Amino acid sequence: MSILEVMNETIQIPDHYKNMNIEEMEARIREIKAKFGTRLYIPGHHYQKDEVIQFADDTGDSLKLAQLSANNTQAEFIVFCGVHFMAETADILTNENQKVFLPDMRAGCSMADMANIEQTNLAWTKLQHIFGDTLLPLTYVNSTAEIKAFCGRNGGATVTSSNAKNMVEWAFTKKERVFFLPDQHLGRNTACELGISLENMAIWDPELEELQFEGDVNNIKVVLWKGYCSVHEKFTVENIEEMRNQYKDINIIVHPECTHDVVQLADFAGSTNYIIDKLQEADPDTVWAVGTEMNLVKRLAQIHADKKVMSLNPNMCPCLTMNRIDLAHLLWSLESIEKGNPINQIIVNKDVAKDAVKAVDRMLHRS
Repeated sequence: MSILEVMNETIQIPDHYKNMNIEEMEARIREIKAKFGTRLYIPGHHYQKDEVIQFADDTGDSLKLAQLSANNTQAEFIVFCGVHFMAETADILTNENQKVFLPDMRAGCSMADMANIEQTNLAWTKLQHIFGDTLLPLTYVNSTAEIKAFCGRNGGATVTSSNAKNMVEWAFTKKERVFFLPDQHLGRNTACELGISLENMAIWDPELEELQFEGDVNNIKVVLWKGYCSVHEKFTVENIEEMRNQYKDINIIVHPECTHDVVQLADFAGSTNYIIDKLQEADPDTVWAVGTEMNLVKRLAQIHADKKVMSLNPNMCPCLTMNRIDLAHLLWSLESIEKGNPINQIIVNKDVAKDAVKAVDRMLHRS
C-alpha cells in the first residue's frame, strides 16, 4: 500500500490532542510508560524529532530497531517511532504475541513508495527476457515488505547502508548481475566502491517500463532501480564547494544515499551509524558539514558542542514523513493501547512475511 493509499484510509487524530500543551502530553506519556513497564516498547529512529526521541527506549536505524523489537520478548506493544516500512520490518521479525503500531500512518517513505510489487514483477519479467537467469535481486531495507518478499522468493536478500558492500559482493558469488532496488544512489555508490565502472551500470525506469543503457547490454553488471531519497538527493556539489570556500579545514561527511558526484567529493561517506561514530571520534574544535537528515544533524550539533557541526545544505528541511510523528500522535497511540482499543496496528500478510524473512535472514547470515 502506497503512502497516498494509507493517508486516504488513516483515522484522523482527535481534536482534543491538538489542544493539549506540551507539559500535559509529556506527563501522560510518562504515566503510561510507567503503567505498562516492560510490556511497552518504544523504538525511535535517529531521524525522529527530539520531542519524540526523549521517550524512546532505544534509538537506532530501521533494521537495528526491528531486531531489538524482536529480541524484546517481554514487550507486548511496540510503538514504532519511524516510518511505515520500518514498522513492517518490526512486524515481520517479531512473534505473534507482539503487536506493532505506527503513531501516524502518514509516516511513510517516498523512496520505498518508488517501487511497488506490480512494477517490480513487470520489471523482473522484462529483465529476465533480456538477461535470462543471470540476475540476483537485492533490496535496501528502505523498501516495502512486498519488495523484501520478492527478493526472498527469488534468491535475493536485503541490504543496509552499512553492509551493502558485503551483500553486493555476496550477490556476485551467486549470479553474474545484480538488480538493486529501490535506491539507485546507494546501489551505484556501492558498486563503484567494489570497482565496477559506471559504464557497466544500467537504470531501470519503472515509469517508462524500460532499461536505460547505451551500448551492449551484455556489458551490464548492475541494474539500478530509478529510485532515490528525497532528502539525500538534495545535497549537491555546489553545497560542498560553498562549504570548502567558507571553511578552510572543513570535513565533509555524507550518507551513501547521496548522489555519486557528492559522495566522490566528500571526505567521508557512510551509514547513519558511521556518521554518528565518526563525529564521536572527531577531535575537538574540528568543523563538520553533514549530508544527512536535519533532525539528526541538529542533534549531533547539540551533542558535540566542542565541534562545529552543521548541515551540508543550510537550506535543508527535515524529512517530511519522518516528521509526521509528534508528541500528540505518540500520546494518541499510547492512550489507545491503554483503553484497549489500539489504532494504527501494522500487520504484514503472513505469506509476504514468510518470504521477506528469507531475504532478511540471508543478509543477517552474511553480516
